[in-house]
Amino acid sequence: MISLRNVNKKYRTQAGYRVVLDNVSLDFPVGKSVGILGLNGAGKSTLIRIIGDAEPPDSGFVHCDQRVSWPLGYSGGFQGNLTARENARFVARIYGESVRYVEEFTREFSELGEYFDEPLKSYSAGMQGRFAFSVSLACNFEYYLVDEALETGDARYREKFRMAFEERRANASVILVSHNEQTIRRNCDMAAILHEGTLVLYEDLKEALLEYNILQNQPR
Repeated sequence: MISLRNVNKKYRTQAGYRVVLDNVSLDFPVGKSVGILGLNGAGKSTLIRIIGDAEPPDSGFVHCDQRVSWPLGYSGGFQGNLTARENARFVARIYGESVRYVEEFTREFSELGEYFDEPLKSYSAGMQGRFAFSVSLACNFEYYLVDEALETGDARYREKFRMAFEERRANASVILVSHNEQTIRRNCDMAAILHEGTLVLYEDLKEALLEYNILQNQPR
């Protein structure tokens, strides 16, 4: 289970501090996939990064007794001076996976060709995302964190990624941020709404989507 306890996060802006997580405590159930809904700027990506230990909260903590992926498509944790091959080997060693398998899966799935042996810092944003998706799928996690990744890339690669992701989801849980209602319906059992620093979990997915639609239509 992933548990958030008294998690706080705010950012300094020109207008002052903006609170995105205000003393949030919530448990993500085992064996359930959860969609994260929220208006633009609500802090959904920040929440995913905090759960994945890619960004620290200001206070509070996140506890997990299972293996959690980094946010799929997030390339900030990789070494730009190393090649994709070297990064894939490093990830495999960190997570105790077969180095040969992770390397070969990532090379084939990413379709980077000769660029697989070039430093990541020389990649375009799309190439970096493709590498990050591929090496994520090469590892076995109990929880996969996804921040809009299912809608990234060209149509052919997006479908390829979606099918591989479906296979992983059969034996894992997902915490998924998406603005696409169909993506949430297809991949999630329930949803949580992040709004003005609060995070509310709805066991009924239809109820969550209805509440979110109401929130979207409120004057701002």
